[in-house]
Amino acid sequence: MEHRLIPLEDFFRNSERTSFQLSPDGRHLAYLAPYENRMNVYVRPLGGDTDQPLRVTEETARDVAGYCWADNERLLFMKDVGGDENYQLFGVRCDGSDLRAYTPFPGVRTALLDDLEEQPDVVMIEMNRRNPEVFDPYRLNLRTGELTLLAENPGNYQGWMTDHQGRLRAATAIVDGVNTQLLYRDTEDEPFRVVLTTNFKTTVNFLLFTPDDKQVYAVSNRDRDKLALVLMDPASATELEVLYEDERYDVSSIMYSRKRKKLLSVYCTGHKEPVRHYFDEEERALRERIKRHFPHHRVAVADTDKAEENYLLYAGGDRTRGAYYHYVPQTDTLTLLAELAPWLHEEEMAEMHAVTYTTRDGLTIEAYLSLPYGLTPATARHLPVVIHPHGGPWARDTWGYSSVVQFLCNRGYAVMRMNFRGSTGYGRRFLEASYKQWGLRMQDDITDAVEWLKAQGIADPKRIAIYGASYGGYATLAGVAFTPKLYACGVDYVGVSNLFTFMQTIPPYWRPMLEMMYEQVGNPETDREQLAATSPALHADRIEVPLFIAQGANDPRVNKAESDQMVAALRERGVEVEYMVKEDEGHGFSQEENRFDFYRAMEAFLAKHLGRA
Repeated sequence: MEHRLIPLEDFFRNSERTSFQLSPDGRHLAYLAPYENRMNVYVRPLGGDTDQPLRVTEETARDVAGYCWADNERLLFMKDVGGDENYQLFGVRCDGSDLRAYTPFPGVRTALLDDLEEQPDVVMIEMNRRNPEVFDPYRLNLRTGELTLLAENPGNYQGWMTDHQGRLRAATAIVDGVNTQLLYRDTEDEPFRVVLTTNFKTTVNFLLFTPDDKQVYAVSNRDRDKLALVLMDPASATELEVLYEDERYDVSSIMYSRKRKKLLSVYCTGHKEPVRHYFDEEERALRERIKRHFPHHRVAVADTDKAEENYLLYAGGDRTRGAYYHYVPQTDTLTLLAELAPWLHEEEMAEMHAVTYTTRDGLTIEAYLSLPYGLTPATARHLPVVIHPHGGPWARDTWGYSSVVQFLCNRGYAVMRMNFRGSTGYGRRFLEASYKQWGLRMQDDITDAVEWLKAQGIADPKRIAIYGASYGGYATLAGVAFTPKLYACGVDYVGVSNLFTFMQTIPPYWRPMLEMMYEQVGNPETDREQLAATSPALHADRIEVPLFIAQGANDPRVNKAESDQMVAALRERGVEVEYMVKEDEGHGFSQEENRFDFYRAMEAFLAKHLGRA
């Protein structure tokens, strides 16, 4: 198929149907689909008329942020106001009746802790209603709306964990700002007691109780570099057995069968192919049968019903937004439910190449290079490039479909994403190598990716842009400020510009972690000189190239003042800067029309300053 310019909207419009979930009894499907350009919840019988779904929510101001089945009859869903991330919990019956606002508390953030599958009409949630800085656990009666406080957070608890009976049995806490504690109790009548205290750089997390609720599956890097899956005595935090560890990657998740009450597999996110280890041969055989249906795609189990007789599968890859399928294991039969973007053709999309390069101080960095249609790393020469560092920064990029990457490649740009030091999944040494390195070695890793592309002959040295969101936005500003000759332009999307003001304006529920942030990023008192040297807003006089900055007015993580001060400093010096502010957005643009506006402006900006291949 010949290359064609695909309409921008095709990359960034909402999926026709997405986020499918099965009711526990397997009789109904729920999913998100657009209604008046906002994603709402729809329900239909699993084997019924696919043309007659019932819309059970009618949100027109903002997308439903997330939803789940509470039981066979009722769904729960979340929404915030203008991107403030103070999510409120609502419920509705699957026939669209009995809409309830369970946590209608302005400025309060709610999260679901446990669906309490074995207890009808009850779920467990957490809220920061009593104190904006901490979250308390509550049991919520979905029939009456009654909220029962289960424990009062003393001020430093950061997480709660239930057993298979829905009893609150474990918690995590921060002490002295930089040490973490695991707390445990045998019954809900007892107080929590500390069973382990470590520095935050050591990770020991309980994941799930064993079927008898006596021991726990946990991930731990205590006395090792990589997170391993271990069996642990929760009453003493003693490792009983190492169940799985990988020499290259951290353990990232496990698969557990509620029906069979059995640990099935463990998963690590690899460079391209995932690393999966099976504890159950029946599960391995099932996965192999499923994989035979998708020889050219990555496939994952998105959901099952309680009896594990109906599966929802998601199949995707680097060149497709993917599709959902209904799968019946007993008959090995597959039914397509929905393609997420049927208007995009896989053969027109760019391949994502998993590549590596070495930093100036000898670290190996895993990265992803995507090229315009028809090109390979062997044939790509002298291209305009967009360097695209991820946010977090303690997160990571993965191999797979990206609307942004495909859009940029379609417009003739090569795109490079890299898991610079501090990216998660590579062990504690790699993570700790990023501490207090914002604008320093972390930025060098990004610069070294540019130099690698130039050495390979792929990049045109005069036509390289940098674009990122959140920490990636910081890296954009740091790139144009501290390596001013390297880039032709930059696009900063909800990025940090001043490390002092950033830490003064964090959400209230981040404040208990502030001392930890001081060790990770820098202390405004003892590291004042370093933070001043690495805050791009304080070095706007070094920026020579055009910038495009986008910001949500209600961003709770990166305050709008971060972008305001950068724009003011640049305009004062006469540096060209475009500034887009969306009053109804927060940390990134979720509204479809705002995404269109942002990428339309970004397209024009890049075309003006980079040209096209």
